[in-house]
Amino acid sequence: MKKTLLAFILCLALVLSLTACGNVPTSEAESPAVEPKDAASETAEPQVTADVQTPAQDDGQTVPAETAEPVAETRRQDGERFEEVIIMEGMEETVQYEHVINETAGFEMDYDYESFVRRSESDRERFILAWDDPENPENYLEVTYSSEDAETVAAAISEELSKDYDINRSSFALDRAGSCIRIDACEVKGGGYTADQMQTVDIIPTADGCLIATAHFSAEGAEGFGRRFAYMMNTLSLIDR
Repeated sequence: MKKTLLAFILCLALVLSLTACGNVPTSEAESPAVEPKDAASETAEPQVTADVQTPAQDDGQTVPAETAEPVAETRRQDGERFEEVIIMEGMEETVQYEHVINETAGFEMDYDYESFVRRSESDRERFILAWDDPENPENYLEVTYSSEDAETVAAAISEELSKDYDINRSSFALDRAGSCIRIDACEVKGGGYTADQMQTVDIIPTADGCLIATAHFSAEGAEGFGRRFAYMMNTLSLIDR
């Protein structure tokens, strides 16, 4: 009898426990466990993404960039005066220049108008030392035009000067006129010494002939006037006749 009663009580307790388990709400029984949050993730600053500019697509209407137009070089006028600095005996010297344009002969150049007097003709320019006799000068630069080619003219001048001088012919480059034929006539023919009157001739080829620039100077003025003539010749440039 006791065993039967004990078995009945155990069965009743089991039934009661199963009933209690079945009454648990589904949402509580099946909800997954919540993972703890990372404290660092809650305080971290939001990341800012750089705004990357993408190049605009060419729609075929791109306006080309403007290019600057070249500035035209200002040309000096005939008779225009200005200052220049040259080197004489190792020292700077300011000289007063005047611009010369001779369209008939086809050249332009500058000369020291305080030291020389200009004598202009249609196809020739002469720059005579201010203190010389203009009718019989000793120190002067003469520039003239010839329709013959440079080689023919150089040969004729060499032959003529060789009568009185031991000449030296060479190729020479002027600053603005380019390559020319230079003939130096400074020594007395067969004498081996300097002549009293010397000449330096530059024959400059042109499109339709040549220019002949002859510097005449005395032995005493070779260093001074000869150097001034050299500066003047380096200002010479060719123009259309």
